Amino acid sequence: MEEFTLSDAREVADSLLENLQKVIVGNEQPLRLGVFALLCQGHVLIDGVPGVGKTIFARSIALSLGGAFKRIQCTSDLLPTDITGAYIFDQRDREFRFRPGPIMANMVLVDEVNRASPRTQSAFLEAMEERQVTVDGVTQQVPQPFLLLATRNPAEHGGTFPLPETELDRFILRLRLGYPTVEEEADIIERQMPAHPIESLTRVVTLEEMVLSQKAARTVFVDRLVTDYVVDLVNATRNSPAIHLGASPRASLSLVGLAQAHALLDGRDFTLPDDVKAVAVAALSHRLVLTAEGRAEATEEQIVEKILASTPVERAGRMQRFPFPTVRSQSG
Repeated sequence: MEEFTLSDAREVADSLLENLQKVIVGNEQPLRLGVFALLCQGHVLIDGVPGVGKTIFARSIALSLGGAFKRIQCTSDLLPTDITGAYIFDQRDREFRFRPGPIMANMVLVDEVNRASPRTQSAFLEAMEERQVTVDGVTQQVPQPFLLLATRNPAEHGGTFPLPETELDRFILRLRLGYPTVEEEADIIERQMPAHPIESLTRVVTLEEMVLSQKAARTVFVDRLVTDYVVDLVNATRNSPAIHLGASPRASLSLVGLAQAHALLDGRDFTLPDDVKAVAVAALSHRLVLTAEGRAEATEEQIVEKILASTPVERAGRMQRFPFPTVRSQSG
């Protein structure tokens, strides 16, 4: 096979984005962020009230990629083995054989993740971080590529459990899907009158192309200036009086990877601080635990926006401010 270049990776990402837009109306920024997460091999948390298209969003990504797709509908009585699989005694040869659970797929949709009990939610942690599951002391590797998309209704609290910080930190970013505009809602109705557009959605990217694109995205150049800026932003979350628990080093790695993906889709082989600004709210806000005073004053997204506005881009050592053009930071 010929060498897979950054241009090839960008074509893959553009094809994926164009295919998703056939089904998803509006929400352009969340769509782009979803593609960034794919390029970074990261998992996505999708927040939104019922009926705004969270599940359709996840299914559209799965259909565009092909590969093995599984859906887990979370309920309070869901067990960890319902997710990971279990060893079942085969009476024919009188041996225990592993029966894989739905987590053993390329694309896993975890619907209403906050309805699963804490014990069951813990079954996702090893797969999300180490791309493997351990059942009865035996480790099973999940297929590659592996992406977990979890939906959550943050407005509903009956019969739900909060997601622990360790789980939230494993999501590379959080998307928020809101209500469409009047024009977008009319467009949604007209599109779905004859048939739902997802029924005709086809695969546009192979798994091999996705893996190669992920490897290519990691070659986008990151200057020390950008690295220092990322570290300054993350450290600012740890020192803010409004934040009880700041972002982790995993968040720093996520920011850099998402910035590389943002640069790739913009047609560049190098990152800028503005790439970091464009993804920072989606990558950081769900990882923060605010103090009581902080919650009374602002949301997590607003806190990150304030940190972005107050953190300069400076060259370490010389403390020289660089005149990069600015873009408006956007939340997920």
